[in-house]
Amino acid sequence: MADAILHIKDGYYFEVPKALWRQNYKTLDEVPQFLRKAHPEVALREFKHAMDGKVLIPQPFGTLKNLHDRESGFCLSKFMILELLVASLLIIIFTRLAKRIATGERPQGRLWNFFEAILFYIRDQVARPAIGEHDAHRFLPLLWTLFFFILGCNLLGLVPWAGTATGAFGTTLALSTVVIATTFGSGIAKFGFGGFWLNLVPSMDLPVLLRPLKLLILAIEVLGLLIRHAVLAIRLLANMFAGHVVLLGILGLITGAAAASSGQWLLTTVIAVVGSTLFSCLELFVACLQAYIFTFLSALFIGAATHHH
Repeated sequence: MADAILHIKDGYYFEVPKALWRQNYKTLDEVPQFLRKAHPEVALREFKHAMDGKVLIPQPFGTLKNLHDRESGFCLSKFMILELLVASLLIIIFTRLAKRIATGERPQGRLWNFFEAILFYIRDQVARPAIGEHDAHRFLPLLWTLFFFILGCNLLGLVPWAGTATGAFGTTLALSTVVIATTFGSGIAKFGFGGFWLNLVPSMDLPVLLRPLKLLILAIEVLGLLIRHAVLAIRLLANMFAGHVVLLGILGLITGAAAASSGQWLLTTVIAVVGSTLFSCLELFVACLQAYIFTFLSALFIGAATHHH
């Protein structure tokens, strides 16, 4: 049940320091049934040791196979809860901000100015250059939502005992699916179904014998379109997941030195703590950068689909 790499994976529990959440199982019957079924050979003492610090998420709509896999029904995972938390915070913040803007008064306060500056930057430096002056406003709500949702999920990954929902392929794939659906939908709405696909092929004056090459170019362009959106999901996933793996490796030097009974344990600890602190600052920058890159590329793909080549 104990595997270091699983700490950065989605699961059906939150992990806190063991001293804050002790599992006082008296008998094996008090251990959740799915755990006893998954590990029938494990003794009560081992269950208590492994489950200390793990706050299980109640599952009223499904049953679990283990801490990271469901058996049946709909099960709430840690990343699902964090995503709902980010979405709820965004709704609360921007609902209040919209009410204040609707009054017509000038921006006041650091929070209002902070969010408004970001919104204007995405509009003026991302959406309008990529999509166009007249069409950008149609896609601004989507781009704003993508940016702040991804940023919120990325930043939660730096909060102790939380997790990075964008470090799961299911999350980034869903975001990329929204973008590709918007790309197809907006392109088809503007050029028609056939016109959208024909617009993927650049205008070329070819001899009659060479015109069948356009079919090959169309196939390459369609494949490239799908690959670009897949890479959009993989890039975000890889950057967020890799950062936490590196942090895990740096901090793992401490336990490695302690297990080896090395006389350099204290020096290793100092180096690992300083290194992880500096790398966490870099992670903060990466969290903002990846949200921007995802939004910027989404705007480019939408703009390419709504303009003639």
